[in-house]
Amino acid sequence: MNALLFQRPIWFTTSPLMFEEEAQDREEFIYHRPVLVRETIELLAPRAGALVLDATCGGGGHSEAILKTGADVLALDQDPDAIAEATNRLSEFGNRVTLRRANFRHADRVLDELEVGKIGGAILDLGVSSRQLENAERGFSLMRNGPLDMRMDPSSDKTAGAIINTYSEEELTRLFRDLGEEPAARRIASAIVKQRKTEPFCETLGLARAIEKIVGRHGRRHPATQVFQALRMEVNDELGALEQGLRVVTERLEPGARIAVISFHSLEDRMVKNFFRDRSREYLDRPEWPEPRPNKERDLLVITSRPVEPSENEQRFNARARSAKLRVAEKLG
Repeated sequence: MNALLFQRPIWFTTSPLMFEEEAQDREEFIYHRPVLVRETIELLAPRAGALVLDATCGGGGHSEAILKTGADVLALDQDPDAIAEATNRLSEFGNRVTLRRANFRHADRVLDELEVGKIGGAILDLGVSSRQLENAERGFSLMRNGPLDMRMDPSSDKTAGAIINTYSEEELTRLFRDLGEEPAARRIASAIVKQRKTEPFCETLGLARAIEKIVGRHGRRHPATQVFQALRMEVNDELGALEQGLRVVTERLEPGARIAVISFHSLEDRMVKNFFRDRSREYLDRPEWPEPRPNKERDLLVITSRPVEPSENEQRFNARARSAKLRVAEKLG
């Protein structure tokens, strides 16, 4: 079924750490500006007629580039707005593209429903879309007031407001420290717990201003950026989805097919790097073993020894691309 081509998951190529720069794209706004398109296509090397999985299609930018190589695409996204936008953008390609609303961690279920066994490539683009940031009602923005939502899948239950108003001080500290890498995690968590006793947090700007009051403002980046990042990652279980998705997608690659992952956060990039490393080692060794043993899970060849980063020109054109890192691996026979 050539309607399902495996495209790189353009998991919204917006850096999660660039909330403060979201106003820069307003002059000529498009749904989403994908990053590292040329580099991804070159390294992914899709074959004409193959099915490539775009696990996070966003506005369809990466899918479109893949389709132009002659490959077919199966495009997934958990955001209904993204699916609607990509459907419109990719309509000219007819049945060469199939779109489904789903989180890429469940890509195997979609493939099974479509009776597709193996795919000829995959892309995961991890991040937040420009449209999500621009739409105040989605609750991702530090610059526009809206409800504390942050759900990429609007049908899910957990919201940022529920986390801020119900997590204990210890839970909030852990969240801000581990996912947001926020140095003032404990101080912020303590102040939030005290303030919510008199008035729960309901809106994005209210929370952002409270955090700014706690830690002050130094430099260009808003002091609430890392807390908002941590909330978004928690709401959407982004690291859990990535861990599961990497396994699921890799298992469905045909020999010689490649998986490309674009990340914007050090935790995500580390997870991708370690996954590729662990699945590409020929031998494993432990102190208690008399000698190294063959790695029974070895099924990948790392193509990028170091992550590929956007050119200076692309970073000037798209400030949100600054923290992007692309890693690619190939399925062994």
